[in-house]
Amino acid sequence: MTTSERAPAPAAPATPAAPPPTAPAAPQPPAFDLDHGNFYRDLLGKAGDSSGATQSIAPTDIPLIVWIEDIMQTAWFDALAPYHPTAVGVHSRIPRRPAAEAATNRHKNIAALHAANVAVRALYPERAPIMRQVLAMVGLDADDTTTDTTTAAGIGNTAAHAVLAARLHDGMNALGDEGRTRPGPPYADYTGYRPVNTAYELHDASRWQPALTTHPRRAGGGPGDQGAFTVQQFLTPHLGRVRAHTFTDAARFPLPAPAHSDHTDPGAYRQAVDDILAASAGLSDEHKVKAEFFDNAYQGVLQSTKHAALAHDADLDLDAWVHLLFTSSVAKFDSLVAAWHHKRAHDAVRPFSAVRHVHGHSPVTAWGGPGQGTVTDLPADQWSGYLPAADHPDYPCATTAVIAAEAQAARRFFGDDVLDWKVTAAAGSSVTEPGTVPAKDTELHYDTWSEFEQDCADSRVWAGLHFRATAHTSLRFGTQFGDRAHAFVQRHINGDVED
Repeated sequence: MTTSERAPAPAAPATPAAPPPTAPAAPQPPAFDLDHGNFYRDLLGKAGDSSGATQSIAPTDIPLIVWIEDIMQTAWFDALAPYHPTAVGVHSRIPRRPAAEAATNRHKNIAALHAANVAVRALYPERAPIMRQVLAMVGLDADDTTTDTTTAAGIGNTAAHAVLAARLHDGMNALGDEGRTRPGPPYADYTGYRPVNTAYELHDASRWQPALTTHPRRAGGGPGDQGAFTVQQFLTPHLGRVRAHTFTDAARFPLPAPAHSDHTDPGAYRQAVDDILAASAGLSDEHKVKAEFFDNAYQGVLQSTKHAALAHDADLDLDAWVHLLFTSSVAKFDSLVAAWHHKRAHDAVRPFSAVRHVHGHSPVTAWGGPGQGTVTDLPADQWSGYLPAADHPDYPCATTAVIAAEAQAARRFFGDDVLDWKVTAAAGSSVTEPGTVPAKDTELHYDTWSEFEQDCADSRVWAGLHFRATAHTSLRFGTQFGDRAHAFVQRHINGDVED
């Protein structure tokens, strides 16, 4: 992996050159070719990172983001299965279509786009108007609700409805009706989780402490526009019970207790704390850029497999794109379910609590806050990481486990480690230190998945979000789910599953 800094391009001349003589406008090609195009690569995938859009799910809400992505990509796989010589769907067994309908991509594109439309309407209603525009642009009707499985639209609609029927009561509590006679908030806990510690008292220094946080009253609000103080709630503590693709009990995947954050071993505990402070004190612009990049699940988690596919695009047809995306989705989703099971089981302390427990009010050397750089006299009980602590326990690191699973799934699919992804952070584009970080345009170039997943693990330490042992253990833990996902999807591609 190489990282370089480039100065911003010089400003354009004040007086533009004279325009060329007017010529007749050349006819524009259609926006999308249903017969030869790829619905994801050429349409939906071009939307890229959608974290800046108005939406109800934040870029750090990885459980919700991955769960929704899995539904979408399962629906795509199931919608294309009837056009494949051997593939069978996961949640539907739609009769196979005549081979002539698979001679071009037309029927597959139509089925997949209708499946996407159904899923978006159910799960992302604020983005339904965008899907309506996409379908209209290629001559499709977003209000076509046919379930006639002799038509591409009917196949797409039927496949998506079958996936939703299976997933809306899979333990995620998306409808808020789990264990209730009347629906409550979507995704709400129904298991009775209660933290040992409060936001104000650390009763057990080995266990998770909800953070006391603030949030802007309105989008884009500055430091003087902070709203009410809030106390974190464990995000979806029931996620470890959600039905995975490749296993029925997450407890079958052992993960040793986090000895590094066991306060009854004060030597190891302090060493883990001081390592976090050293990483904080050594923050560079590159570290900060990477920390923010990997913390945004709409970027690192959702976009990376697409870039691996683009690097191999010459060898992929539309079916292979969908099979790859589905393999990646299964890996991410199952690794997340297993990681969340252990998050709840170990209920491990976050670094911000441990730093305060070890050093109290004593001064420490660390990043001092936005615009402050590294300081030597920061009271430890005022320290915070470069990014706000997430609203769930430390161990394992879900982001790292998910990306490790995704990386291994891609390796198994392609038989290599190639990623070839370049990302540029514009000067001053930091969320934490806007206008000043990075000082110059900064390019991240990931040639391989191995480099990508390692930087993900390290970035969680630079951000002050996870202990180093947590992040590195999570790499090893997540990898196994890439292998499991590849085997699962290959069985469905080959039709080697029970009816």
